[in-house]
Amino acid sequence: TTSNLSDGSPEEYGKLYFSIIQQDNSRTARSEDDRDTLWDAWGSWSECSRTCGGGASYSLRRCLSSKICEGQNIKYRTCSNVDCPPDVGDFRAQQCSAHADVRYQGHYHEWLPVYNDPENPCTLKCKARSSGLVVELAPKVLDGTRCYTESLDMCISGACQIVGCDHELGSTAKEDSCGVCNGDGSSCRLVRGHYKTQHASGKTEDTVVTIPYKSRHVRLVLKGPDHLYVESKTLQGLKGEVVFDKAGQYHLENTSLDYQKLSDKEVLRITGPLGADFTFSTGADSVIQYIYYQPIIHRWRETDFFPCSVTCGGGYQLTSAECFDLRTGHVVVDQYCHYYPENVKPKPKLQECNMEPCLDSDGYKQIMPYDLYHPLPRWENSPWTACSTSCGGGIQSRSVSCVEEDMQGTITPTDEWKCLYASKTAILQPCNTFDCPTWLAQEWSPCTVTCGQGLSYRVVLCIDHRGIHTGGCNPTTKPHIKEECLVPVPCFKPMDALPVEAKPVWSKQAIELEEEEEVTVTEEPTFVPGPWQACSRTCGAGIQRRTIKCQVLLSFSQTVADLPDDECDGVKPASSQPCYRTPCSGGKEEDGRTSQREELHDWEYEGFTECSQSCGGGVQEAVVICLNKQTRETADQSLCVSGRRPPQLLQACKSQPCPPRWETGNWTSCSATCGVGLMTRTVACTHRPSPDTNHTAVLRDVDCHSPKPSPVQACNRFDCPPTWQTLDWGQCSRSCGGGGVQRRRVLCKQRLADGSILELPDTFCSSQSTAKQQACGSQECPPQWVTTDWTQCSVSCGSGVQTLQAVCRKLGENGHYWTVDPKNCSLLARPIRVRPCFPKLCKRKRPIKDLPSGGRGHSIKPDPTILAHRNVYIQWKKGKKVHLIVGGFAYLLPWTTVVLRCPTRHFRKGHIQWLKEGKPLVSVPHLFITTPGYVKIQQVRAADAGVYTCIAGKAREHFVLQIIGSKRKLSVPEPQLLANGRQTLRMPDVTTARERFHELPVIFNRYDNIVEQLLKLQATVSDKKTITNNFHSSDKNRLTLEDSTPFLLVADTHRLDEVMNNLSEGLGGPPGVQVIAQLLSELTVRQGESNESTHHPAESAELSTHKPNIKSQTSRLRSPIIIQRKEKVATTPQSDMVISLGNPILLQKPVDTLVLKCLTIGHRKPSLTWMKNGKQLHFSSRIQLLPSGSLQIQSPSKGDEGLYTCTARNALGSTSLSSWLQIAVFYTIKYLCSRQRSPSVSNFSSSNVIVLLPTCIRWRVDAWSPCSATCGGGSQTRIIRCIKSSEGESKEVVSEQCHPTGRKPSSNRACNVMPCVRWGATSWGPCHGQCVGPSLATQHRHHIKLLISVCVCGRPSSLKNCSTDTCSLQWRVGPWTQCTASCGRHGFQSRLVTCVHQRTAKAIREHQCMWRPRPPSWQRCNILSCGRGERGQRWSGDTWFIYNQRRKRKKD
Repeated sequence: TTSNLSDGSPEEYGKLYFSIIQQDNSRTARSEDDRDTLWDAWGSWSECSRTCGGGASYSLRRCLSSKICEGQNIKYRTCSNVDCPPDVGDFRAQQCSAHADVRYQGHYHEWLPVYNDPENPCTLKCKARSSGLVVELAPKVLDGTRCYTESLDMCISGACQIVGCDHELGSTAKEDSCGVCNGDGSSCRLVRGHYKTQHASGKTEDTVVTIPYKSRHVRLVLKGPDHLYVESKTLQGLKGEVVFDKAGQYHLENTSLDYQKLSDKEVLRITGPLGADFTFSTGADSVIQYIYYQPIIHRWRETDFFPCSVTCGGGYQLTSAECFDLRTGHVVVDQYCHYYPENVKPKPKLQECNMEPCLDSDGYKQIMPYDLYHPLPRWENSPWTACSTSCGGGIQSRSVSCVEEDMQGTITPTDEWKCLYASKTAILQPCNTFDCPTWLAQEWSPCTVTCGQGLSYRVVLCIDHRGIHTGGCNPTTKPHIKEECLVPVPCFKPMDALPVEAKPVWSKQAIELEEEEEVTVTEEPTFVPGPWQACSRTCGAGIQRRTIKCQVLLSFSQTVADLPDDECDGVKPASSQPCYRTPCSGGKEEDGRTSQREELHDWEYEGFTECSQSCGGGVQEAVVICLNKQTRETADQSLCVSGRRPPQLLQACKSQPCPPRWETGNWTSCSATCGVGLMTRTVACTHRPSPDTNHTAVLRDVDCHSPKPSPVQACNRFDCPPTWQTLDWGQCSRSCGGGGVQRRRVLCKQRLADGSILELPDTFCSSQSTAKQQACGSQECPPQWVTTDWTQCSVSCGSGVQTLQAVCRKLGENGHYWTVDPKNCSLLARPIRVRPCFPKLCKRKRPIKDLPSGGRGHSIKPDPTILAHRNVYIQWKKGKKVHLIVGGFAYLLPWTTVVLRCPTRHFRKGHIQWLKEGKPLVSVPHLFITTPGYVKIQQVRAADAGVYTCIAGKAREHFVLQIIGSKRKLSVPEPQLLANGRQTLRMPDVTTARERFHELPVIFNRYDNIVEQLLKLQATVSDKKTITNNFHSSDKNRLTLEDSTPFLLVADTHRLDEVMNNLSEGLGGPPGVQVIAQLLSELTVRQGESNESTHHPAESAELSTHKPNIKSQTSRLRSPIIIQRKEKVATTPQSDMVISLGNPILLQKPVDTLVLKCLTIGHRKPSLTWMKNGKQLHFSSRIQLLPSGSLQIQSPSKGDEGLYTCTARNALGSTSLSSWLQIAVFYTIKYLCSRQRSPSVSNFSSSNVIVLLPTCIRWRVDAWSPCSATCGGGSQTRIIRCIKSSEGESKEVVSEQCHPTGRKPSSNRACNVMPCVRWGATSWGPCHGQCVGPSLATQHRHHIKLLISVCVCGRPSSLKNCSTDTCSLQWRVGPWTQCTASCGRHGFQSRLVTCVHQRTAKAIREHQCMWRPRPPSWQRCNILSCGRGERGQRWSGDTWFIYNQRRKRKKD
């Protein structure tokens, strides 16, 4: 019987239909086995069920008899066993998503696949994303679907079939750990290890391990506070990285990474193979365990046979092995393959060759071929001979010959060429290359006598190459150990006295080396002797004892541990020795020895003890021993009579001055009670010139022998308990006046024994935490100058000046300022600002001819003024030249030409004087003062930074110039800066011929902080290009970054002061960044709109800031431009797709609507035309032109492929931009329209759509309407129609007819969901601003934008009126004075006008009353015509006196 192949679905039906047609046409002939049965021959294999990822193909056969045929009529095999591209997605997930537009229980669901069903792995079970409902949507999955995620087994016809790693059905072949099918695991090696990151200051990451390309089965486990990071690097040098922030599956270089984040650890698994070299790193204080299988990338490869050794008569030819790199395929040196112990170099193969006889010989020799039972010839080595020398470098040799072994195991020598397939081993090698032992002589001892002739001794050691005292030195070359010495002091001692010379202990040391050195504890177990105890007897001979311990130094804790004696190597030192202090009193021996013993043993002197001092004068005691008179050997002291012991004999020794030596002090107490502290001590090189004095001189360290004792050592190396650790206090909210608060962070930390600090949760520390905030700023605020308002113009007409007044104020405890005596601010520099004013034009005056002197009167010449600009210039990108004006600050890039102008009034420009750093500016080749009076600096450099001063008469203006360094850091200026950033300039007073100097404070680095933060944002602006795009609300006005970014940013100092105040009030962190970004947006927009200093490209001509162009660039006439944007086409299925023109368009999946955007700009709006493949495009109901000029194509198909061109024209020109549209081949089966007729197939090859019925009903969607809101969340709508198509005609029908075809598309959607940009304001400040009316003052507040963008909304007011009693002010006028003349036109009188408080009548500064017109303080009077005879009487006596005094002073 035949099997049922289909479950009735249209896909299975279509597949069966085509397979039957194809197999009928391509049936093969019957095989011999089939002829004996009732089966027909097998048909050809069907198409694979999948194009990638592993699918199934089947073959069918027919039963030729009406009887039952034994066996199956279908057989399967695997196919398309190639990996799918990453964007294809999971096969089972695709099958679940195909049911998304089919209702289940009356609702549409988004289905997700259910994997690894243990009972029915080949059923299609899916889970609804919203409700979590699990449903079996089909009884079986499509052929080729994997049964389980981690297996190659696949589902075929609803049953799970076993698939081996060789991709064969029913195969049991498995991959080994190296990924080799049926491999033995020899092509890789297992690598495992663990790593603990170290804490270091300034170190943010620590590399854990680098896992090479093609590694498999990677597993990393991290325990600690930090996270894993991975960076990849391909063989071509391309890099990528992944930061694991949440659990899930990640992809990097075609490699899947499975990341799990648990409560106490992080686990990363990678099945592999890795697509690149992966480097894993993490932060400090973490422990990582890793394991992986590393491929052996260097393998041996057998070569072909070498050419035959002879051309005839029978020869040999061999193969060899070469080492090659699996990744590059290149042959490398053999050392790479020797690195892996698993790599075994294959043995060469040997075979016969050229066996035909030679023509000119009598015959040839028959040679036995080599096989497995006949080993290859090999090199045979004899043992190495003895070394020619025992030290100092010798040679040993051996013989090497080529031998072969026959079938019986007999080894015979043979020709060497048979062994040349392997390199010949060495026959010579060096040996005993270490140095021979040498004699090492110590220093001579002092002379053994203090007068006359004596002896000096020294110790001579035989030292080998390891520095150990040993034998082996040539005795004939040994230096002598004793020599005579003469002390130039005569001896005066009786003849019967003891001999001056006794056998010194030095000779014994020099000959037998019995001195014992102090033994210290090391990290190796060592016998450490303790100090000798007191002698067992107070007189006579006794026994001394000491403890001997086997000890070891524990390096981690720096403590000493006791071990059993068998843990120490070597001979254990003696624990007891004989001792003798003083002879016992009395004539009898304590132990009652016989007289016979007393006569056999007697006391004798045996040299002296070691000197008590090594230098500087010490004492030696003569050693008394009990000597056997017969054998002359030392005996036990108990054998000698204690009463006959000779008296104690002392002598001076080592009287020479000591050489400089290290003197150490006591160790200090440990700096820390836990977590590893330090103990220190003083170590100095000292020298005592004479033993007779206690004076010690301190010398340089180089004068003492090395090594220098360590002045520091670790202590208390164990973990500390968790404790609270406080950071530094932050800045006080108020610097003075009280009421301020400062805060600090308090963290729970633990110092470990290795010195690192571990930050822990607060629960680990005690509940009592230290204070996190405290009061501050309680000190009294110093007075300061506060500017108030501009004075009245100095003239009533013509050119005058106004001065900005300043008052001395002090901040009180209530937070309000109050005015104090100006003397309190005398030590501070009073701010002086002057600006020109022009009330009105003056009328022409006649000269005064009737002065008493008969001369002509002169009008008062106004003082010179400098028209300064209070701007801050910031150069944003490179340019050739920039024009600047004094009065502000400039931050420029190096190598820019600078023109610094000083515009003046009532002063000749040629007389302008320039200073730099308070000294006259000296012209140099690149910096000079021009004839018009401005400074020109060609290619400015760091040395040109500083403060420039322009002097015009009594007027002065400064200009601060700073240079931007290579890393966006400001160059350090040459002058020294004071503590508060002010620079004091010694400036000459030109009005007094440079005789007097005064100091003028200039805040050199006033805006450095803001400028550096703006420069940090420059990279972000250049990369993202977002600021320019945010300047305009429509796409038509958007320009590229290169067009809109200004050359030079020009900021007003008042705006920067406001930003500085915002930052100083605590707007740090993200809010502070927003303030800086807002400032950058304002400056960029302002420069773009005003065209000031920005409309000249960097490579164009000069750049001017003193003549701004007010016209906007967008208002100029220009030819049309089509904006081209680079876009990444989404790979996920979308119903609508919008693409900007200029990009290649490839549709890999069907879409409902495709929109080609053609965005243009140009003054005189251009008209748009569309062409396809060079011909005019005809529009229809499916291809439409949108109002914006974009082209909309509904349901694009293969016939819509081609080159689409958009042309924009206006009166000034035209431009075009094209895109090539390519549509991939995709098949659509319209089986839902097959409800009325039998299936039929049409248009399969042309449209790639299998239409099963000519009548079809489907949904049609129109374009989306414009969004209802530009921000904050709007909505869009579109019209959805149900269209019925029949025989080429379409008409709209009721919506109910389209419901069976699938879910109705959405008719509305949200848009512009980003929040609107709005202004955020701080609370209103105190009401103590300038008075603007009766009892009315002003109060201020600050604004920040809550989003970094250009705000199109109006900025709210930062100033408003408020009511205060302080402004209850009025003008008070006094009486007029007497007129200065009785007649004529020159008489005037004045009166006192003051601003006073209405309630207290206290005088207030006049600017507080300026909201009301100020009454005049002077007026003309007695404007009467004087008679001719009265001309001499017009002036009073006082007036004449004043006039004559002025004339006299003017002449002087």
